Amino acid sequence: MATKECIGKSSKAAGGWGALKSVGRQLIGSGQPVSGARTMLSANQPDGFDCPGCAWGDPEHGSSFEFCENGVKAVAWEATKARVTPEFFATHSVSELKTWSDYDLEYQGRLTHPVRYNPATDHYEEVEWDEAFAEIGAALNALDSPNCAEFYTSGRASNEAAFLYQMFVRLYGTNNFPDCSNMCHEASGVALTESIGIGKGTVRLEDFHAADAIFVVGQNPGTNHPRMLADLRAAVGRGAKVVVLNTLKEKGLHRFSDPQNKLEMIRGGSLPTSTDYFCPRLGGDMAVFRGIAKTVFAADDMARAEGRPPILDDAFIAEHSHGIDEYRTIVEATEWSLIEDQSGISRAEIEYMADIYTSAKSVITTWAMGVTQHRHSVATIREIASVMFLRGNVGREGAGLCPVRGHSNVQGDRTVGINEKAPKPLIDAMEKELGVELPREPGHNVMHAIGAMLDRSAKAFIGLGGNFARAVPDSALVAEAFERLELTVNVATKLNHGHLMPGTKSFILPCLGRTEMDKNSRGEKQIVTVEDSMSMVHGSGGINLPAAPTIRSEVRIVAGMAKATVGSDVVDWDGLADDHDLIRDMIARVLPIYGDFNTQVRQPRGFRLRNGASFRDFKTTTGKANFGVSDIPSATEWQMAQTKDATFILQTFRSHDQYNTTIYGMDDRYRGIYGARNIVFMHPDDIASLGREPRDSVDVIGCHDDGIERVARGFVLVAHDIPRGCVAGYYPELNCIVPHETFGEKSFTPTSKSVTVRFEPH
Repeated sequence: MATKECIGKSSKAAGGWGALKSVGRQLIGSGQPVSGARTMLSANQPDGFDCPGCAWGDPEHGSSFEFCENGVKAVAWEATKARVTPEFFATHSVSELKTWSDYDLEYQGRLTHPVRYNPATDHYEEVEWDEAFAEIGAALNALDSPNCAEFYTSGRASNEAAFLYQMFVRLYGTNNFPDCSNMCHEASGVALTESIGIGKGTVRLEDFHAADAIFVVGQNPGTNHPRMLADLRAAVGRGAKVVVLNTLKEKGLHRFSDPQNKLEMIRGGSLPTSTDYFCPRLGGDMAVFRGIAKTVFAADDMARAEGRPPILDDAFIAEHSHGIDEYRTIVEATEWSLIEDQSGISRAEIEYMADIYTSAKSVITTWAMGVTQHRHSVATIREIASVMFLRGNVGREGAGLCPVRGHSNVQGDRTVGINEKAPKPLIDAMEKELGVELPREPGHNVMHAIGAMLDRSAKAFIGLGGNFARAVPDSALVAEAFERLELTVNVATKLNHGHLMPGTKSFILPCLGRTEMDKNSRGEKQIVTVEDSMSMVHGSGGINLPAAPTIRSEVRIVAGMAKATVGSDVVDWDGLADDHDLIRDMIARVLPIYGDFNTQVRQPRGFRLRNGASFRDFKTTTGKANFGVSDIPSATEWQMAQTKDATFILQTFRSHDQYNTTIYGMDDRYRGIYGARNIVFMHPDDIASLGREPRDSVDVIGCHDDGIERVARGFVLVAHDIPRGCVAGYYPELNCIVPHETFGEKSFTPTSKSVTVRFEPH
């Protein structure tokens, strides 16, 4: 529990000496500081490995130090000297390990041997690889239907592993692909596909160097993708406007001190990363952009009436867009009073933002999970796209739409086929390649998989990385459901709580990390590939020796499970696992967008997948960029919460010492939190309205009306600069409060940024 001593002041700027000290602590804490430092010099380099952290793009020209503080944490976490051996499992029962924290579990180090759960002893015990594969295959084939199994994918999986995985699962007979993207940027994919014909952003990293204005919406790059701060800082430095819309005031979006700038570090300097900062209420971003659209239309009317050049890009709208009249009608019908109440931003402030937008020749809008995890997230992103269409800010230099993916290859996994909706062109091409029929009916996303586990129709779960059981909403309910499964398999580098919910049969299969060498039977070093947020595909080859000789690559593990389950009559799994070039050749035949995959990926910095929307080639139903036609919500969750006494809207997010569900440490330096995670950030006046004081301990009570009790006990109130009625806290600790029955319209993304809660004294 937090004490007065663990809640302190944060630094004035992101980065700086605090980042360097953190890097030093992480490298020393790994037990291999010299090796870790040497490893970092190969991060994001043409002949090195792709950082296992975020999906922010890399400069095409390269850099000697193309990494950040959180990249160091990810590498040190993976390259630790600590090991979890069969002897560790013999010492500690599963029941005991369940009482450990997320941090303590992962701090034990790298998994070294495949293990199988023994319910008679309550311990995991070593098992041979082939024996594990055989039992997994037998268990899968014993199910009543392939649709009784759930096949999860984490964004850390490579393109090669993910492609083999989807081929294995479809040959097995299902499209059940709950994926980490279902919990983060699914709304972006759905909205952008409807708007521009592709579920990806349209910008390159170079566009950030040419933009006149950048709108940064619902994201915290200082923690989630720190290398973005350098690009924002550079944009401000050359005179661009950087407008931030974020519910909390985050240090990284104010100022950044570059730890790699020696002179700046000596002088203790920093530079701004934004020019303007606004804090909308949770769920209020759509209202802000609706207000910008109203202002742009009004300004255009005035300009034309006065004989000045129009504000709208008439040529783009006429040639490349569809639905402007319907969009304008719904925009003009939206009252300013609703916009202001819903957003918490005044009309004058929104008009000021609109003036920045219309004064800029080229504009980028970039967003993350602060936008995507609401009930109306798809409509919000379509609204953002529609505002960008008004002045033709898509498909040209320095302009475009940029969803920032949180994990290094979550975008690539979707490109190579991890998709529960089974796209017809993909299935057609796969059937042609394999010569067999594959299932076409939609499978389960994360929300459907949770439902199937809870109603007991799901019997098996295989996780290719990640920590599904802790990452999902209603994590307490899901934990109970996991232990009713007939089979659970987790492919992982480290131990986590998801491994401690064993079904009838349960296996943990240790895999190589991104930094480790993978050699084939000929002793040749193999590479894998990943795709970043800018559609760039990079090669990645580890430079360190494996943590143990018994560890296998994700590709080999997938191939081993596939061979044991569906056999090798259709696919030579052993051959593909031994030569990744053969996998890439197959990917290119199935997905021609990859072209001469093996040649291109060996170019420095890789290559960019063609993105038609970047060239104004919109593969939508109309063949054009489609304006969205949606009313803003009649009431957001924040507005509905105001009708009840002492009820608030909670958002869950990461601490600075965290990546997804991985906890690197117990500090959140930029928010002034040290040694604690059971925290609720709240406006000082809201704390007073509850009759409480900062640092009081409370229980967080979920208010979703479905008869399920949701309580997180013993959380400390911390006063923070956040809109009244909005509160925030860390996941996975607060995922037990997020109801699985509330999700985004069309996207099925958890509404983790709009959870209704109240508080009681602890």
